Amino acid sequence: MSCEHCLRFVTSGDAQIEVLPWGPHEWLARPGLVDAERLQLVRVTMPPGCAHRFHRHPCFEELLYVLSGRIEQWVGREKRVLGPGDVAHVPRDEVHGSYNDFEEPCVFLAILSENRFDGPAVIDMSEEEPWSKLRAR
Repeated sequence: MSCEHCLRFVTSGDAQIEVLPWGPHEWLARPGLVDAERLQLVRVTMPPGCAHRFHRHPCFEELLYVLSGRIEQWVGREKRVLGPGDVAHVPRDEVHGSYNDFEEPCVFLAILSENRFDGPAVIDMSEEEPWSKLRAR
């Protein structure tokens, strides 16, 4: 399936901006912007004190690559503090969460696959056991 008006080269000015509670998302590759068969790419700037609380993506896996700042990243029940150059892999449908408890914004890339799917993209798990008790608010 071809996208007649899709881009081959995407500049920051071409990015599709989406403002979410855990920070602005600059979509650099997604259906309708590029003609990628399976991939999506978004640059997220998460301000201090913000979080994308525990959630899962039933239809795709994800790579998170930190460009600047730090983030407390959970994948399942395991957590790490990630900094510039660090990567987290989140398998399809794995519960994960990103928390910026630091004093500076964290900028990271999220690479997602698939880009065309049925069903919800994100399911919030933060109020369900054991996720609701894993991390103090």
